[in-house]
Amino acid sequence: AALARGHHTAPRPLRCAWQLHGDHLELTYGTTLMRLDFVWLRDHCRSASCYNAKTNQRSLDTASVGPAVQRAHVQAGERGPDGHVTRYGLEWLVKNSYEGQKKQVMHPRILWNAEIYRQAQVPSVDCRSFLETDEGLKEFLQNFLLYGIAFVENVAPTKEDTEILAERISIIRETIYGRMWYFTSDFSRGDTAYTKLALDRHTDTTYFQEPCGIQVFHCLKHEGTGGRTLLVDGFHAAEQVLRRAPEHFELLSRVPLKHEYVENVGGCHNHMIGVGPVLNVYPWNNELYLIRYNNYDRAVINTVPHDVVRRWYHAHRALTTELRRPENELWVKLKPGKALFVDNWRVLHGREAFTGYRQLCGCYLTRDDVLNTARLLGLQA
Repeated sequence: AALARGHHTAPRPLRCAWQLHGDHLELTYGTTLMRLDFVWLRDHCRSASCYNAKTNQRSLDTASVGPAVQRAHVQAGERGPDGHVTRYGLEWLVKNSYEGQKKQVMHPRILWNAEIYRQAQVPSVDCRSFLETDEGLKEFLQNFLLYGIAFVENVAPTKEDTEILAERISIIRETIYGRMWYFTSDFSRGDTAYTKLALDRHTDTTYFQEPCGIQVFHCLKHEGTGGRTLLVDGFHAAEQVLRRAPEHFELLSRVPLKHEYVENVGGCHNHMIGVGPVLNVYPWNNELYLIRYNNYDRAVINTVPHDVVRRWYHAHRALTTELRRPENELWVKLKPGKALFVDNWRVLHGREAFTGYRQLCGCYLTRDDVLNTARLLGLQA
């Protein structure tokens, strides 16, 4: 493998040293010590014969890279054991090595409680700017990625206009609730949300194997009182649990649970089951990427042995305590013309009880498409 020093802005060259071992290269660059397996180095070669730069796809047959790749010569232009030259930029190796990834986050965020969010004075984006300019769209997505919620103002209060808004950033995810839905207290579905009762904080579709990524809310009409929307940053609450009782965080990220939705109302017949831990983390850096929290839909706990279940309840209570701290509650009154986008993998939502006629419309969005849109605009997502 030949190593090439890439461009960097440090005033002095970073220290680079390496040592060959039987099956891997030990490389130090700056403060990062990397252990790079020879097969891994061969597999990730970006030469024209191994990688198609036009399609950004690997051409090399990975299964053909066998144990013969046992040693490499770390010297510019020297050929490896199969006669192939593999070149890497040092910064590329730091970024893409396991050791480098452990120091990075996949999704930069600003964790918040109500005071932090209010002090940030995160602006809403005007509907026209959102729909017609990349600048408006990028501002909206940056707010959404950092805080897990974002607002668009001056939206025509119709389902059709809300649909146009949603399609600006994603394919709409059709579910058992349909594509675009109207949401009233008419008991039309077997769900507490279709009442006038208060709803405690929760994430939606925990009973899906892959919970919906983003939810869109737009209040079209409310002739009555109450009905404010509650928003809580679940990642901020989980971070407090990690800081105060890491053993609780570890248990909540390790123990899988079942969530279940059983519905037999009118022509709607559904039985959904989703399985996963309350907290979902990337294993290499322990970064939280999904919280699955819904006490309404949690099924019987039968995936936890008796010697663990009580500790799990303690951990769940600790997380619930954080989620219910008044300082973590952001209350928002949704009004016609103001659409709210919620990261359903991060931010919990709820509702206070209300009177009168209240009509919302909205939909779920596919998370991959929202993140794809953000990346194409140059954002880290």
